Amino acid sequence: MMDLKEQIKGVVRFQYYRDGALYYKTEAGLLFPVPIDDIGNATFMAEDKALLFMRYIRKQIAFLKEQGARSSIGLEHSTTDREVEGSNPSAPAKEIL
Repeated sequence: MMDLKEQIKGVVRFQYYRDGALYYKTEAGLLFPVPIDDIGNATFMAEDKALLFMRYIRKQIAFLKEQGARSSIGLEHSTTDREVEGSNPSAPAKEIL
């Protein structure tokens, strides 16, 4: 199980940009999106303190837990608007290892 405290230790590193979101990865391996709509006029570095990204990391962990719960009760094939590609680019992404 993912622990928020574990994910916000150290730094995050920029991975790529896709569908309106910057994707960062924690030192613990969690890939998460940062919607550019949330950025405003802020500067996002290629590497930064993970603690500064806690809001986005928390959202991704919650999303992944929700997906895990769906799989455990047999709903892995049901579709939400977050899962429809292109329907919500600011929705948290699935973890990629």
